[in-house]
Amino acid sequence: MNFLNIAENRYTTKKYNPNKKITEEKIEDLKKILRLCPSSINCQPWKFIFISDEKLKKQLAEVSYWNEYKIKEASHLVIFTAIDDIAKLENQMKPYLPEGSITFYNEFIKTLPESGIKSWMQHQVYLSLGFFLSACACMKIDSTPMEGINKEKYAEIVKTGEYKPLFAVAIGYRDENDHNQPSISPKSRLSIEKIIQSL
Repeated sequence: MNFLNIAENRYTTKKYNPNKKITEEKIEDLKKILRLCPSSINCQPWKFIFISDEKLKKQLAEVSYWNEYKIKEASHLVIFTAIDDIAKLENQMKPYLPEGSITFYNEFIKTLPESGIKSWMQHQVYLSLGFFLSACACMKIDSTPMEGINKEKYAEIVKTGEYKPLFAVAIGYRDENDHNQPSISPKSRLSIEKIIQSL
């Protein structure tokens, strides 16, 4: 299957099969894939937290608003967090970034207000989301990206410390009757002419 076919068949899963779990081998592959995600100047301002423990998953589900049952039924929950301490990011980058990247950071990023630097870091985590969802689709794992979570409660429950939860992704395998899958509810997208410009 080529990537266009994968994109045509990937969708946001609304109902999972709670009895079907992702193998540990595939989870390890997903962790390795996340490690390889791109980020501006390779700053890597993130931590990805995989939750498989049912008790902990239930606690998080209960502070996830309308996403509660998706999380409870899914095989795993992955929390995407961004470093929330600028000094921590700078200390982390120093040992591995080349001089040119550090210069770029000092001249173009560090001069921003604190809120701007944190926004820049958080945008990198959103880059990783697209990478992750594509990887799941390639591995025939279903997924549900969710901003509808109580971020403060997530931070308390998981004790994320210097990292700020931004969003979470439920992963697993769809219930065969999930109404949102493309075979039941065809995808609705704007036409290519409306969203692509070629010059």
